[in-house]
Amino acid sequence: MVCKKDPLVRKICKLYEQISSLESLKPCKDVDMLFTQLVVTCMPPSPIDVTKLCKTIQDIRSKLIQLCGEAEGHLESHFSTILGSYENPLHYLNIFPYYSNYLKLSQLEFNILTKHCSNVPTKVAFVGSGPLPLTSIVLASFHLTATSFQNYDVDPSANSKALRLVSSDPDLSRRMFFHTTDIMDVTSSLNDYDVVFLAALVGMDKNAKVRVIDHLAKYMAPGAILMLRSAHGARAFLYPVVDPCDVRGFEVLSVFHPTDEVINSVVIARKCPMTKQCYPLGPTKLPNKFLDTEMFNCLNHVNLMEELDVEEQLS
Repeated sequence: MVCKKDPLVRKICKLYEQISSLESLKPCKDVDMLFTQLVVTCMPPSPIDVTKLCKTIQDIRSKLIQLCGEAEGHLESHFSTILGSYENPLHYLNIFPYYSNYLKLSQLEFNILTKHCSNVPTKVAFVGSGPLPLTSIVLASFHLTATSFQNYDVDPSANSKALRLVSSDPDLSRRMFFHTTDIMDVTSSLNDYDVVFLAALVGMDKNAKVRVIDHLAKYMAPGAILMLRSAHGARAFLYPVVDPCDVRGFEVLSVFHPTDEVINSVVIARKCPMTKQCYPLGPTKLPNKFLDTEMFNCLNHVNLMEELDVEEQLS
């Protein structure tokens, strides 16, 4: 069992102690330094399996994900406010320190989507868009240039800031919409979307994530695509993990684990027809060119999927 004897786990635990002792997680020198160190520590490919962590480390991991989520929210809100002060906010997106990561992640997700979606989606939902909805903005600006984006977030101030970013753009202002609501309260509208993106921090623990996925499975249209963000290896100390066996009611089409500075893994799944049982309990084979090893067992939490470089996938 993985515990504090592991050098990587020891380092992450030390950073957790420093981060948890901070008075505030709003952007400042100390916050930026510690979270940068945490990301750099967790970024390299690692064989660590977070399902085998001892309870003490499991608890630390859960708390660390919460802290990362809170810090990320403050960071996005901070930069959205700055961007919103410009006459044309979208001209200055590169001031956000992780903008290039969003460009790469959006390119990756678009490439994966086009391999499994024969038609260009006309209507997309993004769940958990936040105050700085860069995925929607990048996809709408560069990849899905005729698609409408319905963005959902529970925080009215986040939606207000997000709306300010696109309101001055004549194209995006007519294709991007923001809804202040809990996605668990959205029902029949989910049937309208060709693709639904689920942000990594919607459902901060396994049970919450599964509840959201089950809700989407209940109301999304048969054949619609669900794009999920997950984490792999040590990166699972930063974001929740979506196990393919948790994606009930969907056929999992592909799982991709980047190994560069793009932190999130990408899971793409298709909503099952009502007459089809898509996800049996037990070993499942994924018809997926991105995975070298095709077998995993949900019940035993065995994940033998190989990591491939983003450049290889994009070639």
